[in-house]
Amino acid sequence: MLRPLSTLLLAALVLPGGARAADTEGALRLTTRLMVDSNAPRDFHSSQTPAPLPDMGLSLLAAGEGRVTGESLQLVGRYELGGRKYIRYPTEDVLVQAAALEGSTALGTQLGLGVEGRAKDRRGGSRDYSDLGASVFLEYVPDVRLALRIRAGAHRFVYRPDWQANFGGSEVGFLGRYRFNRRHSLSVFGDYGARRYSVEARLPPEGLEGFSLGRRRDGALAAGATYTYRGPVALGLTYSFQEISSNSFGETMLRHRLSASAGLRLPWHVTLLAQGALGLSRYPDGIYLSPEIVLLEEDEGQNSLSLKLARPMGEHLDVELSYSLYGTRLPRNELSYLRQVAGVGLTWRM
Repeated sequence: MLRPLSTLLLAALVLPGGARAADTEGALRLTTRLMVDSNAPRDFHSSQTPAPLPDMGLSLLAAGEGRVTGESLQLVGRYELGGRKYIRYPTEDVLVQAAALEGSTALGTQLGLGVEGRAKDRRGGSRDYSDLGASVFLEYVPDVRLALRIRAGAHRFVYRPDWQANFGGSEVGFLGRYRFNRRHSLSVFGDYGARRYSVEARLPPEGLEGFSLGRRRDGALAAGATYTYRGPVALGLTYSFQEISSNSFGETMLRHRLSASAGLRLPWHVTLLAQGALGLSRYPDGIYLSPEIVLLEEDEGQNSLSLKLARPMGEHLDVELSYSLYGTRLPRNELSYLRQVAGVGLTWRM
């Protein structure tokens, strides 16, 4: 599925600018970074088990995006290809591809109808999976201040280390944005997915011998709101709630998450970018480290803080210094997670 998406994106990027009644624009970015990672395997550990040894690595990320806009049609595409290579932990070497494509057509002056597709493919380490989705959407944009979108589609997830974690299902969602003025805006979002698995639901440890709950079924709910400010300082604040309710023991999870971001211009043409997040997770059945929960506990699911300093070295080249801290604790079994990553890199863009 990734090849057609990347091909369409490439077509969008190189489409001649002389096409009648259509405007095209695109951007390319290439980033390479040398980093030190304190927990390359992303392991949880306790006071009785030693923490992983730090490791050095090299990462490379190439990203492209393009847009073609006609009188009533619009095509938008994005594609990213990234890799990471470690010295001490070569089993954690990874190659990731991600792509998204969206096409829409105007229905009059305020309505739009479109389709969108997304794909992510991760190879390497213990988190080897493909995540695919497609949907149709209806958008209502009465003026520049308000935009509403509802969507419905399908989701497919394939986890290669354990086929029992594979699922498919339907999804519905909405996104609304209101722009108070050119500096202040508010967005709200919500999604619900009905996930179906090909395995039997897991019974509680005390067991109900001879009893069956049938096939595993999950309901995945996510909702939240984002406030953004664009002025001398760029600010963003997001609250999100996620609930995965399952008829399979150990797979139910609830999470509250508050995240913030800021961007600030400093002297000597230096830009400071900062991001932080705090999360509170609850597992009603206790902690059962299923493949899905392991995936949830990647960096995006942790308490985190990241800082980046960037300075242009020319019209198309930036030098960057970055530091990230991720951590959490699972109180019921005294497992903790801590990861620090520091790096220096170069970004070429056009």
